[in-house]
Amino acid sequence: MIELRDLTKRYGRTTAVDRLTCTVRPGHVTGFLGPNGSGKSTTLRMILGLIQPTSGTATVDGHRFRDHRRGLRHVGALLDAGDAHGGRSARSHLAALAAGNGIPRTRVDQVLHEVGLAAAAHRRIGGFSLGMRQRLGIAGALLGDPPVLLFDEPINGLDPEGVHWVRGLFRRLAGEGRTVLVSSHLMTEMENTADQLIVLGKGRLLAAESVTEFASRGRRPTILVRACDTATLADVLTSAGATVRPQADGALTVTGLTVTRVSELAIDHRIPLSELTTRTASLEEAFMHLTADSVEYLAGDPR
Repeated sequence: MIELRDLTKRYGRTTAVDRLTCTVRPGHVTGFLGPNGSGKSTTLRMILGLIQPTSGTATVDGHRFRDHRRGLRHVGALLDAGDAHGGRSARSHLAALAAGNGIPRTRVDQVLHEVGLAAAAHRRIGGFSLGMRQRLGIAGALLGDPPVLLFDEPINGLDPEGVHWVRGLFRRLAGEGRTVLVSSHLMTEMENTADQLIVLGKGRLLAAESVTEFASRGRRPTILVRACDTATLADVLTSAGATVRPQADGALTVTGLTVTRVSELAIDHRIPLSELTTRTASLEEAFMHLTADSVEYLAGDPR
């Protein structure tokens, strides 16, 4: 379990993380979200003792990471796939990590096989693709068979097979009762992988809840309807208090009425429908809504 209590980091007048208090519990994949500059990477580095907090605490199973002897047995982390020395082989890189943490050398070959790099064990890391470097970073995180794992943007560079594999890996690790924290900018990936979410904005906690609860923060569910006479249907629904927006493909999106009420109005006015479905709010919509005031770099409309 990871516990953050009033965790704060300031750089001069800039506050990167502001009194962050939350708990990452075992048995779940927890997504760590936030716009660029929200403090995610700084928080991960404070958890690992790479950055000293200005105030507050970050503990793993009740202790600071630096107080754990042989850290990789307690916490495994992938922060930057480019950290490994390009002149070393994958096997020698992991062997050095194993030796420094009292991990049996046999574990090196086990994790290389697990991440799909057994055939590349003796190749120099400098010749690896980004996807291969990501797999090697994941192997390093798994090396000590730790109960707590942190991953920063682990999907970058992976092909579809690799993404599918990583999703299954994270779920398996959480299913084994481990604490799994995954930082990502990919909302669709969080929808497919995470159970719980922690969302930051300008260094502050915006939300800590389940994916389902978070998605419900988005706009109301939208009804998609198609009919042979969309103009008349739009007038009928608008008169009933709905907000109706025509789509480029001829369909209408409707908010403010239930699916049942739309159906009743269409029947009452003898307007045949060819489609009537509900589109629930997406995780991306909820994220954009919640973090709208926390975006540091906002692009303008192209002209």
